[in-house]
Amino acid sequence: MSSELDYRPSYFAAAVAAGLTFLLFLITLSPETAMWDTSEYIAAAYTLGIPHPPGNPFFVLIGRVFSILPIAPNVAMRVNLLAALSSAIAAGMWFLITERVLVGWLEQRWQRIVGGSLAVLIGATAFTVWSNSVVNEKVYTVSLAFLAISAWLIVRWCDDPDGPKSDRLIVLVAFLAGLGYANHMAGLLALPAAGIAVLLRRPSMILRWRLILACLGALVLGGTPFATQPIRAAHNPEINEGDPTACRDGLKLSCTLSKGTYEAFMYNFNRGQYGKPSVIERQAPFEAQIGMWWLYFKWQWLRDHKFERPGLQGGLAAIFLLLGLLGGWVHYRRDPRSFAFFGPLMLTLTLGLIYYLNFKYGASQAPELQGTVDREVRDRDYFYLWSYSAWSVWAALGLVYVWESIAVVIGRKRVTVGHETFDLPTTRGWAMAAPVLLLALIPLVGNWKAASRAGQTDTADFAVDLLNSVEPYGVLVTVGDNDTFPLWYAQEVLGVRKDVTVANTSLLNTDWYTRQLIKRPVFDYDEASGPAAYRGQTWTKPTGPVLNMTLAEADLVPLYHEVVTPMKFEKGGITAIIQPRLLTRADILVLRMILDNDARTMHFSRTAGNLVEQLGLSNYAVMQGHTRKIYPQAVQAGGAITRIPGQGFIDVARSIALWEEMKAPASLIRRGDWVDVPSQGIPYLIVDTGILTAEAAQRMGDSTRANSILETARQVAIAANFGDILAGSLAPAPVLAPRGDTATRVPIPAPVRP
Repeated sequence: MSSELDYRPSYFAAAVAAGLTFLLFLITLSPETAMWDTSEYIAAAYTLGIPHPPGNPFFVLIGRVFSILPIAPNVAMRVNLLAALSSAIAAGMWFLITERVLVGWLEQRWQRIVGGSLAVLIGATAFTVWSNSVVNEKVYTVSLAFLAISAWLIVRWCDDPDGPKSDRLIVLVAFLAGLGYANHMAGLLALPAAGIAVLLRRPSMILRWRLILACLGALVLGGTPFATQPIRAAHNPEINEGDPTACRDGLKLSCTLSKGTYEAFMYNFNRGQYGKPSVIERQAPFEAQIGMWWLYFKWQWLRDHKFERPGLQGGLAAIFLLLGLLGGWVHYRRDPRSFAFFGPLMLTLTLGLIYYLNFKYGASQAPELQGTVDREVRDRDYFYLWSYSAWSVWAALGLVYVWESIAVVIGRKRVTVGHETFDLPTTRGWAMAAPVLLLALIPLVGNWKAASRAGQTDTADFAVDLLNSVEPYGVLVTVGDNDTFPLWYAQEVLGVRKDVTVANTSLLNTDWYTRQLIKRPVFDYDEASGPAAYRGQTWTKPTGPVLNMTLAEADLVPLYHEVVTPMKFEKGGITAIIQPRLLTRADILVLRMILDNDARTMHFSRTAGNLVEQLGLSNYAVMQGHTRKIYPQAVQAGGAITRIPGQGFIDVARSIALWEEMKAPASLIRRGDWVDVPSQGIPYLIVDTGILTAEAAQRMGDSTRANSILETARQVAIAANFGDILAGSLAPAPVLAPRGDTATRVPIPAPVRP
């Protein structure tokens, strides 16, 4: 048994371990934004805006602070550093908890420091933790830090629940839970286990009403950052998702403290626009949801995204699963005091979390069921980041137990404590058994290439390329997260092409987004920094909003209009026939934009699939770069415009000029790998743009340029793991429209006739 002095936590060693973890994240840190929600959250933090519901106000506040600190060369890296720092802090907390469990087990402090270091190494290099710590994809690493800090405080409380500081620790945990909730709902994850620990270690606390009130007050106080949302929304920030206020023309006390603001805020707070069913209504069988957790668990120790070593990946997952289960058993046997909290916490972070999240089948799960089951639009491993990170504590304990078991076989000594005699390893035994600890290096080695984001700039480059495919002051219609959020980042953070109005069709199904488009100011076009294809021409700056409607008129646009018989849409030389279908609010507003805009050109992102055809506009659409521009009259092939069967019209000269200035193809080739399959639609689009541009150039007789473009597209395809799909062929590949969360956020109700 160690001395009383040894019971003191090794804070310095934990800080060193956290510092080395931060250094690892710094080496592999992304210098820019990334796919999915990264761009949204970086832009929201920088502009002090409101990201998607419930808005994450505490993250926005601290993200804003990091975005203006002179700690990195650009805004994205500064916010990415927040993610890295948060995960490093969490690693330090797991170190302390692991060391604390080992206090009653291992005599020497150095042995316990080794155990804590194992937890840091295993947890920090687990794929989901690592990949989310080097780019601020969402708010989960900040949540992880709050969870780990709270866990350490409760473990300390379990040591002395009747001590002089015990009540203050509990109140502090309640405050951190409230503050963590203002960052993300995961802020409450530690509370169920904390409640069980209280019942097991100090049940009399539930009768102390003053302490309970103090905890409730601290919880509410921690959640007060939510009060900033109606205030900030009234100022109409650049990113104002949900618009949780009734104020329409600036901040006023009368409308801020009103029923309308309360209802708008609560709808946003409760994530009403998602329309997710209750946990009772299961979206997939529970065993399939456990299977999703297991699939992502296998990723943690070897992210085999090319499916080259499935057997090795499964074997490593089995090893780390067994190590964790063994560690949990040892934890229970050796330190039941802290297990009173940490055991229920692990149950919460695994089975409890799986049941509560109630996901559909994972995007990469059970490929044999493709087309027969509903799936999530992307892989949701980040929702289990807390689970896989905390698992490192038990995995480290299990590994220490294996280390000790091998060491005692190699060399043992008899030690008598009281009336009991034990066999303990000798120093030689510990040293000879130490190679087993190399197991902790497996995720570091196995995940480096997949988790590292060092040097990756392709998402920001793609955003600039897509914006530059739009003529000055044009409107760009997009459909999902990956073709929208990066554009917000490019415009609001990088200041690129703010003259372009981005209109996301999924968000157009909401009233608040339509109001924001109407209120959006018209920004000047900077010709000097724009693409060469638009220089030397006269571009008229529009004077009015993109929708010629009042806010009240916009609010009255219905969610749908059922087209029973073919419907005609006319605007100048455009006559579009819309076949029978359910015309959504977004469709109606896109057509209204065409109707209302003479000074603006309309462009559909080529990620929009067949939306142009659905609106009857295919005879008026011409591809240029990554977009399809709507012409004011029917298009005929001739001059610079050619037609490729099955693909439509292409402005050859404009597309070639835009392609030659695009940055994303080169950055994707430098990246050399693409890990996330559900977002592969973006590099596929780039490849397809290159194929079509090359074929158009060849049709115009420019074979040299066609081959050059095609070779670049081929290299992008190989880098994005499509394989050498272009070898010896100019046949265009089909456009794969990217799927995104946004596309599922606003459910369109079934038609209800009055």
